[in-house]
Amino acid sequence: MKKVLIICAAGMSSSLMAKKTTEFLKSKGKDILVDAVSATEGSRMIESSDFDLFLVSPQTKMYYSKFLEIGNKVDKLVVNIPPQAYIPVPIGIQKMAKLILENLE
Repeated sequence: MKKVLIICAAGMSSSLMAKKTTEFLKSKGKDILVDAVSATEGSRMIESSDFDLFLVSPQTKMYYSKFLEIGNKVDKLVVNIPPQAYIPVPIGIQKMAKLILENLE
């Protein structure tokens, strides 16, 4: 199973996106778990967790370079989420799933 972590401002909207995206990916036969944490936990999670991909939400893109630097040090992929892929409606969930699949392949 692949694991993806969304890093968000407070973790609330990202938790909803994580749940809906996980459900969507499972419906497509993909064994990928998406979870979420707040930006205050982002650095620690990149350094020490076993997630395969870290996604930085639009609200926390000001921390992207910091997270990317940490990711590069520990050989973890860190990617910005475009705003259109961060909307908890079907098209946003599809775009989030596509972003995840493109970066996990």
